[in-house]
Amino acid sequence: MKDSPKTIGERSEAVILAKFLIAGEVVLQPFGDNQRYDLALDRGGKLFRVQCKTGRLKNGAVSFPCCSMAGGKSRRSYIDDVEAFAIYCPDNNKTYLVPIEDAPRNEMTLRIDPPKNNSAI
Repeated sequence: MKDSPKTIGERSEAVILAKFLIAGEVVLQPFGDNQRYDLALDRGGKLFRVQCKTGRLKNGAVSFPCCSMAGGKSRRSYIDDVEAFAIYCPDNNKTYLVPIEDAPRNEMTLRIDPPKNNSAI
């Protein structure tokens, strides 16, 4: 049986939560799922809101959505709602943290393998 998108997302969120805790972060979780963020880090009394995403590995890069799909049709940005995306990629079992100001509005790709043409980025 194939996992539902909600199950996949919950699994990614759990891995990300564990990684933050292992790193010594104070992690807060909102009650329910009506907030635009999944976790908040308490950094000396200042909240750092994080949206968790599942990344997909393809052609040497991890891709993830930088927006939510409202009603399955319209895209909604996370700008002003979070400070960062935390991405878990089950294909390589790695996590990534991307500040919201570095993320585009729709989808982001993180190159993890060197480019095949050996050019510097």
